[in-house]
Amino acid sequence: MFGGVGIYAAELFFALLDDDTLYFKVDDATRPRFEDRGMAPFRPFGEGGEVMQYYEVPADVLEDPAELGSWVEAAIAVARRVKRGRSRRRRA
Repeated sequence: MFGGVGIYAAELFFALLDDDTLYFKVDDATRPRFEDRGMAPFRPFGEGGEVMQYYEVPADVLEDPAELGSWVEAAIAVARRVKRGRSRRRRA
């Protein structure tokens, strides 16, 4: 699909690893946290290509286990919200 590695928590796809860069799933509620830190979205087909709803995780977050844990929890929560939204649309 994108040439990287998908990372799951149970059935929730919340992160991906591509070219030694970790990206977490975002939505309108969490995207500013990444943008405020100057992080870029994942673009599987290069700079001119489509933007996926995953943003690069800041290096300092990767180096702080407690901080990383809160970012992981937020990304899993986004994946859970997205999955719930899809389930509701299918039932409607």
